[in-house]
Amino acid sequence: MIRKQPPPEKFDLIVAGAGHAGCEAAMAAANLGLKTLLLTINVDRIGHLSCNPAIGGLAKGHMVKEIDALGGCMGIWSDKAGIQFRILNTRKGPAVRASRAQMDRNEYMRVVQKDIFSQDNLWVRQAMAESLIVEDGKAAGVVTQIGEKFHARSVMLTTGTFLQGLMHIGLENFSGGRMGDPASVGMSKSLKDAGLTLGRLKTGTTPRLLKDSIDYDKLEEQRGDDPPQPFSFRTKEISLPQVSCHITYTNEKAHEAIRSGFERSPMFTGVIKGTGARYCPSIEDKVARFPEKDRHQIFLEPEGYDSPEVYPSGIPTSLPLDVQKRMIHSIEGLEQAQIVRPGYAIEYDFVPPTQLLPTLETKVLPGLYLAGQINGTSGYEEAAAQGLWAACNAFCKLTGRDPFLLSRDQAYIAVLVDDLVTKGTLEPYRMFTSRAEYRLLLREGNADLRLTEIGRELGLVKDDHWALYSAKKKGLDEVLAMMNSTQIKPDQPTREIITKIGGTVPNKSVPLAAVLRQPELSITDMIHFKPEIENYADDIIAEAETQIKYEGYLVRQQELVDKFRKMESVSLPEDIDYSAVAGLTREAVEKLTEVRPLTLGQASRISGITPAAVSSIEIHLKKIGAI
Repeated sequence: MIRKQPPPEKFDLIVAGAGHAGCEAAMAAANLGLKTLLLTINVDRIGHLSCNPAIGGLAKGHMVKEIDALGGCMGIWSDKAGIQFRILNTRKGPAVRASRAQMDRNEYMRVVQKDIFSQDNLWVRQAMAESLIVEDGKAAGVVTQIGEKFHARSVMLTTGTFLQGLMHIGLENFSGGRMGDPASVGMSKSLKDAGLTLGRLKTGTTPRLLKDSIDYDKLEEQRGDDPPQPFSFRTKEISLPQVSCHITYTNEKAHEAIRSGFERSPMFTGVIKGTGARYCPSIEDKVARFPEKDRHQIFLEPEGYDSPEVYPSGIPTSLPLDVQKRMIHSIEGLEQAQIVRPGYAIEYDFVPPTQLLPTLETKVLPGLYLAGQINGTSGYEEAAAQGLWAACNAFCKLTGRDPFLLSRDQAYIAVLVDDLVTKGTLEPYRMFTSRAEYRLLLREGNADLRLTEIGRELGLVKDDHWALYSAKKKGLDEVLAMMNSTQIKPDQPTREIITKIGGTVPNKSVPLAAVLRQPELSITDMIHFKPEIENYADDIIAEAETQIKYEGYLVRQQELVDKFRKMESVSLPEDIDYSAVAGLTREAVEKLTEVRPLTLGQASRISGITPAAVSSIEIHLKKIGAI
């Protein structure tokens, strides 16, 4: 029996690029019922972790949880291929705690490819998309490098670093999308022909080292959490054996080697024109910018159980190979380390994202969506989040639904998209918890409570996922009700228990929740009063404790959200003439005309738009009867 039906003559969606944005987009679109074609330059590299073999981290782990809560795939894939899991910032508040996991690089690709090739409504072809097909002013398909034409109702480009990719090692440079794969040459021209403006960015990667040439006895070992905590709300346990990472540091001798290569550095000699990532600088940039620092941490990440390579996170570089070798051999534990693949920088084209609607559809060419590094972002998680977002919006547009648009108080993914399309970026954008003004509401632990019902309504959250969520929600409601309805009297038995667990005895009868709010007590201490608490899963009681302990902060943050939503509810007319708004500066008129914000709230977040400018717009809207 044939399990995969022949592809249609015309697809609903073509996704060009099979990195993290493309894979997430293709899976979401197909799961939603769209006939989807995934094009990739190299089928063997579908789901490849092009840079470090890890997923998650500060704010990034939040987005992986949100992708999972909506019914996406990255969390599930990570749990199946993860070989070390850690919760970061455990000593800080719940808003900034984040998950991070090391991947077995080959296993991750195997897991992703298995799902991609078995997914209904999804077809895969190895082909390089060279240009867009435009019909009636809309994106209608792509033409490949060999002239093959694929037609579709919408197109999504998730091209990563491949657009006019140019790799640098020292003063030598050569074309490529990443080491071992060709660059995409023609699509940049097609985007310009469509009316889009392109820019140039730069990123880099570290030299890969031979595992057996490293002296681990000299290194600091870092183990993962035991037991490992999964990303996905649907994962019951991590099945793969867990491994350790190791830590070492650069030193003055290594810095001397790095400085000796400055005159042959493509960064410092002006060979590289693209803007690099401020928050993930190359090691030569660190040494140049922070001369007072005598060392920088290197995190040695295994690339998998059977992989002979190790990824030394913290030293991305484009220095000449001889300088890379001297640097490596100056570092403790790496004195005899062999470089398997040199570090390099890569320049590539991107589309400044203020040219996109909040749906990630281009303004100048309906039906064309962009997701991932083509929008100026940096990171697997940012890319996957955009792929999911764009796919959901392509589905909504093709099926006549309202756009899929979350607000900044609902998800980090929404913060990401809003920052991109409203503020734009001139350097690779990376997500941080500090970018979210309502981050106490956007915790990892409540991502499902924020988003799973939205994913269910959209159609991404399937029955088994919904059943797990419903059970958790029911359990959480029960625990919260129990904590708020159980009264604790300051009698002798209560005094003895609270004194024993290190708390303060209340001077009157109070709910058990009030006792829990004491900083020195935890919800497990409340088992002395309500033994039933032990019957609930760890994630349920952890979320209940957070909601109770931080109730006052959460209420105040929700009040700010309510004020924010008033501005978000004021829509701006599509044809508003900002030059006719009294009181706006020329700069404000130019920025508002470029971005074309959808709401007064979005207008207020455009760089350079002052509160006075927002007031002027509001007054103008009242004059023309728009509000």
